[in-house]
Amino acid sequence: MATFRIVGISFDHMHMGDLLRCVHDHPDAEIAGIFDPDRATMQRAIDTFGIPEDRVFTDFDACMREAKPDLAILCAATANHADYTKRLAAYGVHVFVEKPFAASVADARAMIAAMPPGKTLAINWPLRWVESHVTAKRLVDEGMIGEVIEIHSYGGNRGPLYHLADKIEVSREEVERQKPTSWWYKRASGGGSLLDYLGYGATLGTWYRNGEAPLEVTCVTDETPGIEVDQHAIVICRYEKGLSKMETRWGTFSDPWVIQPQPKCGFILVGTEGTIASWDYADHVTVQTRANPEPHPIPAGPLPEGGRNAIEYVLGCILRGEPLTGPLDPAVSLIGQRIVDTAAQSAREKRSLPLVP
Repeated sequence: MATFRIVGISFDHMHMGDLLRCVHDHPDAEIAGIFDPDRATMQRAIDTFGIPEDRVFTDFDACMREAKPDLAILCAATANHADYTKRLAAYGVHVFVEKPFAASVADARAMIAAMPPGKTLAINWPLRWVESHVTAKRLVDEGMIGEVIEIHSYGGNRGPLYHLADKIEVSREEVERQKPTSWWYKRASGGGSLLDYLGYGATLGTWYRNGEAPLEVTCVTDETPGIEVDQHAIVICRYEKGLSKMETRWGTFSDPWVIQPQPKCGFILVGTEGTIASWDYADHVTVQTRANPEPHPIPAGPLPEGGRNAIEYVLGCILRGEPLTGPLDPAVSLIGQRIVDTAAQSAREKRSLPLVP
């Protein structure tokens, strides 16, 4: 019998299919139930994983009562993260939230506060499981480039409607058909490239800087007629030592998991003793050091057993009673959310602002 009973709550985010695959493939977990008010959104997962009808729900409370889960995966629209997390916490389950953390710092803090004692809240950032980025963090921790004083991140894709779970491609015509009604393009639902992607740069950037928060944030976003959310944002963070730039883009020339666009998606870390370029999905990082200033590749090491994907990692931590570390730790993600909130406010007010508390 599986150790962990896991439910999938809301299919607003296409990553639900990827996460359910991790559950399906885990030897000590099972898909105990799935819920979405619109049954049609769940059909692909039902077919892919052979989920029986008695584990498919369009009523949230019925799902929680009958499935009796240990952990819930939440893939709701960003604006609904706090409400769903509170409802899940009331059932005494561990909660796994697919990025971004929340629609606001206030919502993020409410999610943390809602969790009952002994239950884990995880915020998953898929780039945390990219071998190149994990290798970059290892090299930083080993002191290869000294103290990190500057980070450049560029994150995005052609747009959130261009792909389904397992990166199944959607036609341009279908994307344009969905845009007018999709939550991704609604401000009230937490749409826009800034809320979708800045959390990656801000949260992984905080991880690379060992938890350091910026002092001040400046952000400019595009304003496209007929589109109420941003599709491009450029953010500058001022730290005690140095500046960092974090850029988000819906509308890259190509998707980085197929062909890296120009500019490339990923990170450049500048330290006092060297630099590291770590591109999304690359099989190596490129390094410069004072001893070897010519840029040279270092292979991206394989992820270790127990940390090959988010589900495996979180279930292992729960089983061993260990706290989460890195970007999945709500404390680290909260710093990222503070950067996101300040950036959004900066864009609205068109001025630099101190980091929100």
